[in-house]
Amino acid sequence: MLKHTLQDLAGKGHRGFDCSDSSLEKLAGWGAQPQQICETLQDIRLDLGDCQRCRLAEDRKNIVFGAGSPSAKLVFVGEGPGFEEDQQGEPFVGPAGQLLTKIIEAIHLRREQVYICNIVKCRPPRNRNPQPDEIKTCFQFLDRQIAAIRPDFICALGSVAAQTLLNTAVPISRLRWRFHDYKDLKLLPTYHPAYLLRNPEKKRDVWQDMKMLMKEYPYET
Repeated sequence: MLKHTLQDLAGKGHRGFDCSDSSLEKLAGWGAQPQQICETLQDIRLDLGDCQRCRLAEDRKNIVFGAGSPSAKLVFVGEGPGFEEDQQGEPFVGPAGQLLTKIIEAIHLRREQVYICNIVKCRPPRNRNPQPDEIKTCFQFLDRQIAAIRPDFICALGSVAAQTLLNTAVPISRLRWRFHDYKDLKLLPTYHPAYLLRNPEKKRDVWQDMKMLMKEYPYET
């Protein structure tokens, strides 16, 4: 190796000589820290592959990776795919997804301007909540998605998403109404659209949360 050769020459008393540009580049890089590799969403999806890392793979039809803008300023995070999402391989396309679309439009955005994903990428059986070990296995991919997108805001939809991202057991009813910090990003918890379908009187609360988001969101003028 070049380094060893130079060390040997120095030990024999040599103190200078001509060398190529490529050698100079290598010399300049000695001791430097390696550059941070920036992943894309496509890189992460390829790494996820035909995931068999946890038991959720046994019953799923499709992995539901995420959808939307890779440069979104706002990322919505739910808990996991439901039946329609599992069938189509797309997040939030069932009744709860239709309500989420209306919420996005109410804050003067379109689905293609935001990014939508979940804590886990495969449907839990009978739409149960993801188990802690399933969340632990899958969370690395969500974390990498957020790092790749580099949004300004995250909206955590429901208890599972909010409690997982914030590493807390505090109920969603106490987490909402304010922004939290997630790796220097502003995270706003609110109720899940599926919960609103069962409890329509809570839509007013979500609208209050969305008004907070609109005050902070950097709309283009």
